[in-house]
Amino acid sequence: MSKFLIVGLGNIGATYVNTRHNIGFDVVDAFVAKHEGSFRSDRLADVAEIKYKGRNLTIIKPTTYMNLSGKAVKYWMDKEKIQQDHILVIVDELALPLDKVRIRPSGSAAGHNGLSNIQECLGSDQYPRLRFGIGNQFPKGGQVDFVLGKWNTEEWPLVKLKIEKSVEIIETVVFRGLTEAMNQWNKVVFTL
Repeated sequence: MSKFLIVGLGNIGATYVNTRHNIGFDVVDAFVAKHEGSFRSDRLADVAEIKYKGRNLTIIKPTTYMNLSGKAVKYWMDKEKIQQDHILVIVDELALPLDKVRIRPSGSAAGHNGLSNIQECLGSDQYPRLRFGIGNQFPKGGQVDFVLGKWNTEEWPLVKLKIEKSVEIIETVVFRGLTEAMNQWNKVVFTL
């Protein structure tokens, strides 16, 4: 039976709820809810286990804070004996507009501290990721406030739609494979 590790990146604590940086948490929350699972507190992460079309999925939300996400990823990958190409990390992406997502089999951390730490802990950048576009509408020097800021009311309907579609993307990756998911979703421009 195929095993997958689905990782939603974010920061724990009420301060970070509904912020752009926590979109990974929001996506895996929606995925687990759709599949009628639930999270439990465990080592370095909140963890849920879901069976989907003959696949075993371990879904984690690291409780290490973003900058140490790699510790949780490495621990659960080793514990569940999951290959690196069967990981999917969901992460916010400044370089993509709000109406896009990008699925990649590997790549640089592009300045994202969570991805940098995962790369450091795995000793490789060869792991799949789903980059959720958050746009970059902030003044010079305002990046941190923007990323850690909450979605505004105009953005929220599109964000909600993209969260639902990201749940479908996870299902596509797990059931049909990364290439199929990239072909199906990487060119989509999401609109209401």
